[in-house]
Amino acid sequence: MLTVANLEVVYNEVVLVLRGLSIEVPDGSIVALLGANGAGKTTAVRAITGLLDVHEGDITKGSVIWNGADISRSKPSRIVEAGITQVMEGRRIFAELSVDENLNAGAFTVRDRKENAEAYERVMTLFPLLQSRRRDTAGYLSGGEQQMLAIGRALMADPKLLILDEPSLGLAPMLIEQIRDIIVDINAGGVSVLLIEQNAMMALSIAHYGYVMESGKVVMDGDPKKLLADEDVQEFYLGLRAEGERRSFRDVKHYKRRKRWLS
Repeated sequence: MLTVANLEVVYNEVVLVLRGLSIEVPDGSIVALLGANGAGKTTAVRAITGLLDVHEGDITKGSVIWNGADISRSKPSRIVEAGITQVMEGRRIFAELSVDENLNAGAFTVRDRKENAEAYERVMTLFPLLQSRRRDTAGYLSGGEQQMLAIGRALMADPKLLILDEPSLGLAPMLIEQIRDIIVDINAGGVSVLLIEQNAMMALSIAHYGYVMESGKVVMDGDPKKLLADEDVQEFYLGLRAEGERRSFRDVKHYKRRKRWLS
């Protein structure tokens, strides 16, 4: 469905951020893309969704293929119309607008009123909390409600692929579980998901395949269970020593320096 092949991205014609990134998202799957801050995850999303220009970025090598077509140079609106939507890190809702107005904004590329109405009903079924907040100003919603609204807004465009950038960021554990279950429900409804996360436990618990990024490229990929069982993944993401002792994330060394990780 989506193939990112040997992608290189440069910012301001100087800073090389993606260094030959290659990932795939098969139809109907949930794919997790893990990595620490600065690994290049958000740049990968921008390359897929056509938003590099806004940030003075440029694809210098490689391709982004969507259902057989190269969309590397496509405009963001065309990419949305082709079936790819995203929820940005930090939610990025329109805080001054109401819940309904935010949802309507997400349906901007859909011209059919019947399709809009059906998408709206699906969102309200998926997020019943939003039903009672329809006319409330979005900026006054809780963090969890805002994340639900951001996901709902993306679903209003009736996507085939939903890209979620750090959906668990800043949320309490109970809300993270709710978001995780919602992602599973969305996928069960026929929408493929590319899940960008630092929360390895949450992401790999629902993913069908996983990639780990470091310094702009994939350093490990495979079955989620195998990734969770890997000692380096456990140490870096879960704060676990090999013998099972917990320690702070701050104490874990940057894993690009470890030969065993890159072997």
